[in-house]
Amino acid sequence: MNAILKIALIGDFDLQVLAHQAIPKALKLNTSQKIEYHWIHSSKVDLKDLSQFDGIWCVPKSPYDNMENVLSVIRFAREHKKPFLGTCAGYQHAALEFARNALGYEQAGNAEVDLETSMPLISALVCRLNHEQHGVILKANSKIQGVYDQREITEEFNCGFGVNPKYLNLFAESDLLFSSVDHHGDPKSLELQSHPFFIGTAFQPERSALQNKQHPIIKAFLNACLG
Repeated sequence: MNAILKIALIGDFDLQVLAHQAIPKALKLNTSQKIEYHWIHSSKVDLKDLSQFDGIWCVPKSPYDNMENVLSVIRFAREHKKPFLGTCAGYQHAALEFARNALGYEQAGNAEVDLETSMPLISALVCRLNHEQHGVILKANSKIQGVYDQREITEEFNCGFGVNPKYLNLFAESDLLFSSVDHHGDPKSLELQSHPFFIGTAFQPERSALQNKQHPIIKAFLNACLG
């Protein structure tokens, strides 16, 4: 185990983004281990550098400057069994990466960056969620349900796009499980069943740090990074 826990934060840092303000605090709040985090801009990704990190967190704020680089990082985490957390935009792109590279749907697209995509796996929500708290129902026996040790939670969202429910059937027999839904039945988290720790959430658990609170998902992610 490393003396210092090293976490890669993948995304385009912006001090005005509330989630970006919260993430460093959330990291420190949820482990007693010495921790070192590195913001890696999406346009400056080098996959060779990722092996030095104990875990990868794909952070909110999209569209990313270089979406393809972000997808390559997620693929690296998935294929190399590197602990991975994707929140908000990170969750969306984890679904997109899996659809393209694991399921072979190369045409799967993100309508936020390509309005003409023939397969809008990531599409606009009917109603944008602006700093809103909503209930989420966790699937029984899922990894995320085990993390929370309860079936219903309330979390904070700030998003205008999400995984299009129209395409959920494509994942039905795969390793990727959509592990929670909101009260409309729309997906709100995902996980890889064969991966030690690979979880994505449409909500932003990092915001708990702004109230000086620990969060079970971030705690579990950092524990997985400790190996």
